Amino acid sequence: MPELTLVEAVNLALAHELARDPEVVLLGQDIGKAGGVFRATDGLWQRFGAERVIDTPLAESTIVGVSVGMAAQGMRPVAEIQFMGFIFPAFNQIATAVARMRNRTRGRITLPLVIRMPFGGGIHAPEHHSESTEALLAHLPGLKVVIPSTPARAYGLLLAAIRDPDPVIFLEPKRIYRQQREYVEDDGEAYPLEACFVEREGSDVTLVSWGAMMKETREAAERLAQDGISCEVIDVVTVAPLDVATLVESVQKTGRCVVVQEAPRSGGVASEIAAELAEKAILSLIAPIERVTGYDTIMPYPRTEHRYMPTVSRIVEAVQRVMEFH
Repeated sequence: MPELTLVEAVNLALAHELARDPEVVLLGQDIGKAGGVFRATDGLWQRFGAERVIDTPLAESTIVGVSVGMAAQGMRPVAEIQFMGFIFPAFNQIATAVARMRNRTRGRITLPLVIRMPFGGGIHAPEHHSESTEALLAHLPGLKVVIPSTPARAYGLLLAAIRDPDPVIFLEPKRIYRQQREYVEDDGEAYPLEACFVEREGSDVTLVSWGAMMKETREAAERLAQDGISCEVIDVVTVAPLDVATLVESVQKTGRCVVVQEAPRSGGVASEIAAELAEKAILSLIAPIERVTGYDTIMPYPRTEHRYMPTVSRIVEAVQRVMEFH
């Protein structure tokens, strides 16, 4: 088994599905001969040809609109939006067609469509290149919104997304595209799309996060373990629909919860998780639920973006506050 980065695992999953299913096609700006701005599609144009790996104009509405037509006719398009901040020209297509087609046609037409996009900060990018607006997409009924945090999960979840009969937004945390390597077997085994990963068992507090913020969350759990605080760590993976049952079960055991997100604080996925836990696990809570988040401001320019991003220290401090309750 090769040891891959997250972006290499994405490439491996795309290659696997292109080879397995002739109805799978890729389309997006610069994804063909150039291999994509982050090289997620590197080598696929050469291997599968220009009819399967399609370079498009710089026109996000067209990329998604054409994908809708393909999917409605039985193909399985995988569209790439080059950066999440560029999604807004395509938002009309996503909100009015992609998310609604099954409902509009009462199940007669479904859209087996994936929209991939790199998201998040931490790479010193210019404006519109560092957004974390997963909550906007999670708010649209009819969409699954999936965010991997490791190479193996990126591979397994992307396979599942492409095979799903309904549309999936697949958000790739670009800060960790090349941050870690792990063994990924190209075995075609898909991961479930609607289940959290409980990746560390604990008894004192539940730490919940997704995407790139899992790195800081894991490091915080390690640091807290040195102080005798046992953290249960959950990778949400799919922010819509949420696997609320797993989150509730964990909080019923630990009695405390800290949710970590890079996105702005107000109206985010962390807020939804906190609300669900307050409704369904309030009798088990020993302490108020804490959120460690970005701020309600636009992601700063590169020199100051580190002041925006949640840190290990902020997560540790939040855990220490909830541990004051007994």
